[in-house]
Amino acid sequence: MQVILLDKIANLGSLGEIVKVKDGFARNYLIPTRRARRATEAAKAEFEARRAELEQQSSDKLTAAQALCEKLNGQSVKLTQKAGVDGRLFGSVTNHDIADELKKQGFDVHKSQVRMPAGPIKIVGDSAIQVALHTDVVAQITVSVYGETA
Repeated sequence: MQVILLDKIANLGSLGEIVKVKDGFARNYLIPTRRARRATEAAKAEFEARRAELEQQSSDKLTAAQALCEKLNGQSVKLTQKAGVDGRLFGSVTNHDIADELKKQGFDVHKSQVRMPAGPIKIVGDSAIQVALHTDVVAQITVSVYGETA
């Protein structure tokens, strides 16, 4: 299926490009989240009429993400979990826990934006985590996990 991208999407394309994607990806993700539209003649004409408005919205999102990145870069998140004497956690620290703690600190971050390349944190200590605020903007934070004995 061919779609017109209404937003920049990593590994797919940028605003206004017409790309061919699998039907399920378009129907189940791109179209419902309003990140793309079917590439019909009417949709192409409507997109060209609204191109300046959409580019301005995209620019505003990028500017807001860069401003949040400036505040978020280098921040430290402190979490306490139950741990054994050897420093291993009972359970783990997930992206949901980190996003909740960032919201408590006043940052509007969704759990899907928290990137944990090594998976959930399962030991006590410091870990470097990335927060993808936009496809072009990634902030680095430090997560410090402290153990409390059970």
